[in-house]
Amino acid sequence: MEGLLWETAEEMNLNLARRVRRIRKRRKISQERLSEMSGVSYGSVKRFESTGNISLLSLTKIAIALDLAEEIRNMFTEVPYLSIEEVINESQ
Repeated sequence: MEGLLWETAEEMNLNLARRVRRIRKRRKISQERLSEMSGVSYGSVKRFESTGNISLLSLTKIAIALDLAEEIRNMFTEVPYLSIEEVINESQ
């Protein structure tokens, strides 16, 4: 059974950007400094925090710079099966 999604993809991205911004601020890192640390352009960091739009590569670089690489590594690692068919298909 498919779960209901209450957020759009854009809303999910914006919420992720807000979480990253909170972490950055909690660590007292400016957007400019994060840009230097990550190798992601200042404009991309600023745009990500305001719109949620960023490439996966840039998000990964930011995560590494903020010592959050494990969070990226763990994405989709413990995804529950939706049906018995998925279990069967995975073993084939």
